[in-house]
Amino acid sequence: MKPFLLITTRDDERIAAEEHASYCTLTGLLPEDLSWLRADQQPLGDLDIDQYSGIILAGSPFTVSEPEESKSENERRVERELAALLDRVLERDFPFLGICYGIGTIGTHQGATVDRTYGENTQATRISLTPEGLGDPLFGELPAEFDAFVGHKEAISEVPPHLAVLASSPGCPVQAFRVGRNVYATQFHPELDGAAMTTRIHAYMNHGYFDPGEVDALIERVQRADVRASQMVLSRFTEQYLR
Repeated sequence: MKPFLLITTRDDERIAAEEHASYCTLTGLLPEDLSWLRADQQPLGDLDIDQYSGIILAGSPFTVSEPEESKSENERRVERELAALLDRVLERDFPFLGICYGIGTIGTHQGATVDRTYGENTQATRISLTPEGLGDPLFGELPAEFDAFVGHKEAISEVPPHLAVLASSPGCPVQAFRVGRNVYATQFHPELDGAAMTTRIHAYMNHGYFDPGEVDALIERVQRADVRASQMVLSRFTEQYLR
């Protein structure tokens, strides 16, 4: 089989390692079957996408809607390289799944408006599949409603007509979409369980995702949340595109 490729941009070594481990566990892939490229540390280069079954772009502390002058040169480099990669991915309709940062990255590439209108504090929220989602070969295997972890400053507020919105929530109209037949993105985090979310809460306590004074109550809530149905997105993606 061809491996899948995971692209991450975490500059915290512990978070990066735990993120990779979570993706291995929830995709059902062995580490050797999930190649790992840390785009924050090395250029993407001219990736030969044909050596992979599919590509997963993980969440990130980067935000595409920040003013350019507020971004580091490293963040701007990553954005340029991801845009070039998406040129090829979308031209080929190559299997691709973007998580959180991925919805902003792919959405921006495809002409969606990504801004801070529908940001959500760190929490578990109820996700509902749209009619398009219910009929989608990947999302249609999920329950019509399920809980998932979210925590994001930006989201899509205006959707081009060629994007198929697959899932929504009360606080964020676009929780997942598909472009073409094989390019997907989620705003929610299917790679997190309660323990991993707790680690993220501690790591990003002062990054504006929630009130730091509510940490203990927030951790208690996320550890009670049942987000197992949301995690099916990862296993379904690898099952659908393994080759």
